[in-house]
Amino acid sequence: MTYMIWAGAVISVLGLCGVIYSVIAVARAKRSGMDDAALRARIGQVMPINLGAFLSAMLGLAMVLVGSLLS
Repeated sequence: MTYMIWAGAVISVLGLCGVIYSVIAVARAKRSGMDDAALRARIGQVMPINLGAFLSAMLGLAMVLVGSLLS
């Protein structure tokens, strides 16, 4: 079960990187001085990445938890 723990940790870290990317992308869009419609469109583009990153982080942490309980 050690492999499940390490795989879950890697997936969780990748999810965290995705969350950080989405935060940086939205912050750059806000600082660029876009109008409201363009800013909403940019946030709409980043939202699926953000949700997928949170899902990945959650699944990775669940894998770590299950691996820890089974070992």
